[in-house]
Amino acid sequence: MALTLGVVDQSPRRQGGTAREALSETLELARACDRLGYHRYWLAEHHGAGGLASASPEILIPLIARETGRMRVGSGGVMLTHYSPLKVAEQFRLLTELFPGRIDLGLGRAPGSDLRTAHALSPQGRHAALDRYPEQVEELVSLLEGGYPPGHPLAGVRVTPEPARDPEGALAPGALPEVWLLGSSTESAALAAERGLAFSYAQFINPVAELGERAARLYRERFRPSGQLQEPRLSVAVTALCAESGERAEMLSWSRFCWRFRRSRSGGRAGVPPVEEALAFGYTPAELDYVEYARSQSAIGDPRQVREQLEALASAYGTDEVLLVTITHDFSDRVRSYELVAEACGLTPRPAAPA
Repeated sequence: MALTLGVVDQSPRRQGGTAREALSETLELARACDRLGYHRYWLAEHHGAGGLASASPEILIPLIARETGRMRVGSGGVMLTHYSPLKVAEQFRLLTELFPGRIDLGLGRAPGSDLRTAHALSPQGRHAALDRYPEQVEELVSLLEGGYPPGHPLAGVRVTPEPARDPEGALAPGALPEVWLLGSSTESAALAAERGLAFSYAQFINPVAELGERAARLYRERFRPSGQLQEPRLSVAVTALCAESGERAEMLSWSRFCWRFRRSRSGGRAGVPPVEEALAFGYTPAELDYVEYARSQSAIGDPRQVREQLEALASAYGTDEVLLVTITHDFSDRVRSYELVAEACGLTPRPAAPA
């Protein structure tokens, strides 16, 4: 199976490292993935997470788009419940004017933080209720296309900059970002289908195969064509780690698992630990069971194993587009993983983008 591969980058910070180093590595990794032939590069939004450096994908997107020139670049995603749809629409309309045909707007409803931080993020401390999320999505799509719909209390308010149109009033090619709803549940899948938007399932967050496959089926069955899409478009984001041998890949993966459990136990803000420290961590039986299951739902191994795992995952979801989330302690291991996957899956390398 020919796969279209992308990246979800959470800008992880290694233990003992700095946020500046993590963000510099995000830029370096994006340049490498552009050369390797990856199709999309999405930046995550996290708040109050000491081990993740990016709180503002809308700031990183133009930096990466400017330095790459070929990949689509976007948010994975903007946590819309924190923000005004108009402000998000204007940010991404501006990005699309700067980089036409290359910008993705991935939207999520999760707080991307603890509840106190979510409260502090919102205007006057009023975090939007989750049941308002569908309304926010509808407003945002309308605004991207130019303004609030007729009959809306704010009809007449226009987005700046307005999208380019041809003499007949049709939107110019590349005038809008691709809008994706991101989720790890059937609720997000149903909303994407109802609104006629692309949907990306976050298996790396909720690695329950049956739930993800059910969400994919529901999305296809309920999809309604829209101005954004005439047919369903689905991707899946998965934990992936590739090394020269399966044994080395599994060893490197302990850093991410240790980091996860250490945060869940104590709420600590430390970065991703080195492999030696991760291997010596005192895992509970329940944590070891989770590691075994999560690995079975991920793509971790040597190049042949990872390719086969990605192909099986894509087949189960009925898609050819997979986004990879790779976290290691050493940045060189992370870059090498993306290199090995690109070669194993037959991506077409491209010359470096011009400055």
